[in-house]
Amino acid sequence: MTTHGTADVVLYEASDGIATITLNRPEKRNALNSEVLALLPRLMQRAEADDAVDVIILTGADPAFCAGLDLKQLGDSGDNLRGTGADGQANATGVRGPFPALTKPLIGAVNGVAITGGFELALNCDFLIASEHAKFGDTHSRVGVMPGWGLTVLLPQAIGVRRAREMSLTGNFMGAEEALAFGLVNHVVSHGDLLPFTRLIASDIIGNERDGVRRMLQTYREYAAETAAWENEAAV
Repeated sequence: MTTHGTADVVLYEASDGIATITLNRPEKRNALNSEVLALLPRLMQRAEADDAVDVIILTGADPAFCAGLDLKQLGDSGDNLRGTGADGQANATGVRGPFPALTKPLIGAVNGVAITGGFELALNCDFLIASEHAKFGDTHSRVGVMPGWGLTVLLPQAIGVRRAREMSLTGNFMGAEEALAFGLVNHVVSHGDLLPFTRLIASDIIGNERDGVRRMLQTYREYAAETAAWENEAAV
């Protein structure tokens, strides 16, 4: 079953207990415009509300995972980001970050570049599986803006403070194998195997006791939240 968003900018498919949400602006490297920013949380909420779904996968239509915000449409002043969570403030539901509150595991299947806001999308997933084509980069410092979705909290949690500082201050990219070595991603697989392998990992989760999985996940998320640090990022 597939749900078509506005101009098909985000696709939704659910089967076998797994909801797969695909950013679908390949000609723009899946950059986040106002339509995507509105539709993505709604589809996440749909997956959360569907009792037949136990795991959510987020990916992008080739060749990119997500190139970040579509600054041509949204501008770089932040005026058009209010209410989306991309401005660093809590969204309409009181949640910081790009996604609504979820009780279900969210796996990022990173098929290509994940840059700046797209990198933050990936970091907000519970864990990442990468194609050999994946690349990660934080270019906020190149354009003089602060992250809005918790990058300064989530990136050092993933790879350590010193490595995170280097990525953010230089804007240099990290390839898939380096990301694996530093713990940013859990697995690197051949490009054609990315979604099948991710679904296999999702199936391993589905095979466990549902309430136990969700309680365990909530504990991990509460530990990682560091609410005060998120608020500090938004205030800068």
